[in-house]
Amino acid sequence: MTPSVYLISGIQAAGKSTVAQALAERLPRSAHVRGDTFRRFVVGGREEMSQEPSQEALRQLCLRHRLAAKTADAYVAEGFTAVLQDTMLGELLQYTVDQIETRPLYVVVLVPRAEVVAAREAGRAKQAYGAFTVAELDSALWHTPRIGLWLDTSYLTVQETVDQILTRAEPLSQ
Repeated sequence: MTPSVYLISGIQAAGKSTVAQALAERLPRSAHVRGDTFRRFVVGGREEMSQEPSQEALRQLCLRHRLAAKTADAYVAEGFTAVLQDTMLGELLQYTVDQIETRPLYVVVLVPRAEVVAAREAGRAKQAYGAFTVAELDSALWHTPRIGLWLDTSYLTVQETVDQILTRAEPLSQ
């Protein structure tokens, strides 16, 4: 298998981390790059995203996506397939795609129905939603450019989702 990058996006509680981990485990030589890790690296001066984000919060978000993209590329340079997952909505999905040099590049957007996400969120120990509601992020998702495979995972198991990704995702043509 040629080392590549799988970019997994979707709103919070869509299943990105779980699906990305399961996908990485199915690949023979892989790394799971968790984009949110780069947010947590900023200790002093971190500005969180909000309904009306500051320029600094947006700058830090772009830095997070840029660092995650470069990390995925570095793993590929060493012979690993990188599975990069994070929430990339609106123009930030294309921004992140543009930061990744590796080809082939597969983009997968998990799009379970909003009520399914809300039910998942209610049943989780960690709370993903703070400044935003499920409905607000779901709305932002549908204003995201249609790049790659958009997959309704509302009623798919994790393994069925991974199967769909491995059989249906096509590399971006760039």
